[in-house]
Amino acid sequence: MAVFCVLLGAACGYDYVKNRIPNYLLVFMAVFGAAYCFQNSGLQGIGYYFAKLVAVWVLFYLFFKLGTMGAGDVKLLGVTAGYLPAEKILVFLFISLLVAAMLSLIKMWKNANFVERMGVLLSYMAKTAKSGRWQLYTQDTDKPRMCVCLSGPVLVSILLYIGGVY
Repeated sequence: MAVFCVLLGAACGYDYVKNRIPNYLLVFMAVFGAAYCFQNSGLQGIGYYFAKLVAVWVLFYLFFKLGTMGAGDVKLLGVTAGYLPAEKILVFLFISLLVAAMLSLIKMWKNANFVERMGVLLSYMAKTAKSGRWQLYTQDTDKPRMCVCLSGPVLVSILLYIGGVY
C-alpha cells in the first residue's frame, strides 16, 4: 500500500497542477493493484480487483456523462477501489466525496459565491425536471472553473483507511 500511496500522491500532483491525471499513471496504478491482489489472493485476486474497478466505473459513468465529474476522477476512483476489500468500497467512496464536498464548501466560502453556485445547481435541476431528460451540467465559459480535484479527497480517504479509521 505504501507504493500505491506514492502513486496516488503523484496523481494528486498532476491533478492539482495540470487539472488532469495522466492515463499512463492510472494504468500503472491498475497494473500494480492487480499484482498486489495476485500476491495476496492468486488469480482470483486479479479477477476481484478488476470486478471492483469496473463496478465503480459503471457507478460513476453517469456523473462523467453529465459533466459533473472528470474522466480521470472516475478512473482514479475505480483503480483505487480495486485495492480495497469489497465491504470497504462504499465507505471509501462516501468519505472521498464527503471530503470533496467540504473542500467545495470551503472554496465557495473563500470565493464568496455560495449563493451563485447554488443558483446554478437549482437552475440545472429545474431545467432537467422541466425537460424530463438529463441535461449536460455545463460551466460558464467566462468564469474560471469551479471544480474540486478528487485526487486529494481520494488520498485522504485512503490514508484514513490505512490508519484504521474505517
